[in-house]
Order: sequence, then structure tokens, then C-alpha cells
Amino acid sequence: MTGKLAKVLVLDFGGVISKTMFETHRLTESALGLAEGTLDWPGPFDPARDPLWQKMQADEISERDYWHIRAAETGRLVGEEWTDMQTFVIRSRGADPDAVIRPEARKAIDLVADAGFRLAILSNELDLFYGKDFRTKLPLLDRFELVSDATYTGILKPDPRAYRTVIEALGVEPDDCVFVDDQLRNVKGGDAVGMRTVHFDVTAPFQSYEQALAHFGLSAQ
Repeated sequence: MTGKLAKVLVLDFGGVISKTMFETHRLTESALGLAEGTLDWPGPFDPARDPLWQKMQADEISERDYWHIRAAETGRLVGEEWTDMQTFVIRSRGADPDAVIRPEARKAIDLVADAGFRLAILSNELDLFYGKDFRTKLPLLDRFELVSDATYTGILKPDPRAYRTVIEALGVEPDDCVFVDDQLRNVKGGDAVGMRTVHFDVTAPFQSYEQALAHFGLSAQ
């Protein structure tokens, strides 16, 4: 961390702002009419029990590949053919997306915005996974000055151009930005262009946000 305060908090969406699909299995089962315990893939919460997650972490498949496979599996459980993650997300949490926002995220976003700092989102698949209408159901997103979504740009993290798009659009220096992502490959991408970074731990969201807030001289405690 440098001595000066940062100016912009740049957040990934899925996993950082919203809870992961792993954390909301019971909500998903309820929404889809599945028996409790049907969905048992734990991802980062128990990688040893999720070989597909391990393949993704080893870069043998992409993050999108992982979720497309899980979406197809879940669709089959309800007798349907789901060919995209958007169907999975909308059916699982589309009715009330606000319910899956991390309280730690809500607190940190308000702290940063109320203190006069800037906010941006850098996502690989916000509208691709959640659908175009999703943002209208989340008043929280009104606090963000910029949403850069590879659904439209076609530039996926950790491509350096994805980060530079945000930096240039905001008219700031890389070191003015604190980039937070739950995927290490994406964090390394932020490092490579000179951003300050926080590798978000989905098993410890409060601590991860505290690390990010420290760059702004803030704390949620």
C-alpha cells in the first residue's frame, strides 16, 4: 500500500458484491423445487470435493466453462435443458437479486461513496449471467460511476485492456484504483497494470473488504 489514499474502488461483481452460487444452494433448491442438499458442489469452500472447480483453478477450463457445466447439470435436475448461465441465475435468484448482495459489500460501498470516493465495477459477465434487467432491480448499483462489462466489451480479465478501459474512462492513474476480485488470475491482471489489488476471500468477506477500505483510510468496524 502506498502512502496516499486511493481514489477509486473497482469491484468484481459475482462473489465480491453478490454472494456466490455456492453460498446460496439452499435458496436455489427452494426456488427450483429441489430437495435440500441436492446441490453439493462447494467450489472454493471445499475444493477437494469439487474436481471441476480444481480444473478451473488450474486453467484447464475457463470460469465461464465451469458455470456453463453447472448450469446444464442443474437444468437437467428440473427436466430442462439450460445452455447458458443466465437461465440458471435468473431462475435461482432473479426474483429478488437484492437478497443475495453481501451485507459487507453494501456497507463498504456506502462507506466509500459517502466519503467522496469513486466506485466502478469491472466484470467478465455481469449481464451475460444475470440478464439485462438485473441492474434495474438493484438500487445499490446507482452508486457506481462506471460499469465495465465484458458481456459487451468482449475483453475478459485478466487481459490488460480490460483494466485499462476502466482506468482511462475514469481519467485516473492505475495506482489510484483498488481492484478487488475473488479470482487470483484476475487479481494478477490488476497487478500487471499497476493497480492496487485485493484478492477477495469468499470465505472471509468482512476481512477482505477491510483490506480494501484501508486504502481509503476507512473501516467498517
